[in-house]
Amino acid sequence: MTDTNAQDRVVIFDTTLRDGEQSPGATMTHDEKLEIAQMLDEMGVDIIEAGFPIASEGDFEAVRDIADVTKSSVICGLARANFKDIDRCWEAVRHSERPRIHTFIGTSPLHRAIPNLTMDEMADKIHETVSHARNLCDNVQWSPMDATRTEHDYLCRTVEIAIKAGATTINIPDTVGYTAPRESADLIRMLLERVPGADEIIFATHCHNDLGMATANSLAAVEAGARQVECTINGLGERAGNTALEEIVMALKVRNDIMPYTTGIDTRKIMNISRRVADVSGFAVQFNKAIVGKNAFAHESGIHQDGMLKNPQNFEIMRPEDVGLSATNLVMGKHSGRAALRAKLHDLGYDLGDNQLKDVFVRFKALADRKKEVYDDDLIALMRDAGSEEASEHLKVKFLRVICGTQAPQSADLTMTVDGVDHMVSAMGDGPVDATFNAVKEIFPHNAQLKLYQVHAVTRGTDAQATVTVRLEEDGRIVTGQSADTDTVVASAKAYVAALNRLIVRRQKTGTDQKEIDYRDVVS
Repeated sequence: MTDTNAQDRVVIFDTTLRDGEQSPGATMTHDEKLEIAQMLDEMGVDIIEAGFPIASEGDFEAVRDIADVTKSSVICGLARANFKDIDRCWEAVRHSERPRIHTFIGTSPLHRAIPNLTMDEMADKIHETVSHARNLCDNVQWSPMDATRTEHDYLCRTVEIAIKAGATTINIPDTVGYTAPRESADLIRMLLERVPGADEIIFATHCHNDLGMATANSLAAVEAGARQVECTINGLGERAGNTALEEIVMALKVRNDIMPYTTGIDTRKIMNISRRVADVSGFAVQFNKAIVGKNAFAHESGIHQDGMLKNPQNFEIMRPEDVGLSATNLVMGKHSGRAALRAKLHDLGYDLGDNQLKDVFVRFKALADRKKEVYDDDLIALMRDAGSEEASEHLKVKFLRVICGTQAPQSADLTMTVDGVDHMVSAMGDGPVDATFNAVKEIFPHNAQLKLYQVHAVTRGTDAQATVTVRLEEDGRIVTGQSADTDTVVASAKAYVAALNRLIVRRQKTGTDQKEIDYRDVVS
């Protein structure tokens, strides 16, 4: 791995699997976490914060297994400021080639009141816990939660204590997204100037996007001397999200003239992992999202299109290929063969084995028979749908027919397979989707509440596929399902069932996968 002490090198610390997963409804399965971790490792992420081992047995197992399978990245676990958390964290990360313990405590007046500690008592606790972590691991990160609202004198005092206790990285979290770029930079400069030993460790910045300034705050901190940026794929995270990895990396790449820093990220892998994180988390990327949004490289204005034809640099500051996008959006059709489909999927970042290709090809042909033209986005939706069905099939939609129109009530005839057994039912509702959901609930009774129902057209035209997202909540468990189909009601039924399948898995893992502590106690 590149020397992280070089002055022009910015270390990328990805916390998609920890802070990103704290987003309500973004919970990932064990296998999905391992898959995302391997993708992060392959794209050159320096440090992967794989989870919070003390939170649950499921989190512990995920961090432990990620530590076993990753090859290059530092694997980090999170721990609160107590010996039990730190010991559990070490047990999870110790088998990594490059383990790290990340421990934290809230230092602002508001957060000091949570454990009801005086400044001196907290200072002692910081020294004890960081020392304990360092006795276990020679790579220790410490974070003063809510650092940007902590008194400067006390922040300097606690940072100095953590450094003397053995912390090798000091992270400065803007936990509630409160600060502004100038403040972010000033805070890092102040710590570098005032804290003894500050020049011997790495300062990190961890920003939230509550005021829409997470990326700006992180880049300002880098210019002031921070050399580690904590971020997530797609900016995933609780509330308004975290600093987006893709924005930081591409900002440093595109504007290297004014920010002369490098990262180890293979930017050509950005789009593929962005799509995969969106799939497994159930959090779709907004169309106008920087770098990875659907419209990030789209041009509709006549003036813009003319300028693009003459020279793409007229209206694009980076090439689509630089982030892993195909330069062209070639149309596939019902006459396209397997070789063409394999090549197209490879261009989109999907490398399939023969058996996978056989299954996807059948789906592709069925879609091509219903759609005149199959675009890149249709294929991405097709891959997402295939992955969703493979994840869990306790429940499966086999047949659906709805009757709708101006005369209410609308009805749905549904055949659904439950653990291999077909069940048929007819139900009515206020519209075809409501009738369909009522039919599902008759076959598989549950108390989950519908928290989100969202429909997006994948491409244009009346034959466009619709991608439907459904989010359910039951007894504190939040799950999300997605599906795509040229029939919006069919897509709705499959998305609803996909969410229920995830709920079944969560129910089965209640003893191991449910969080045992409140995530509000976790550094953000």
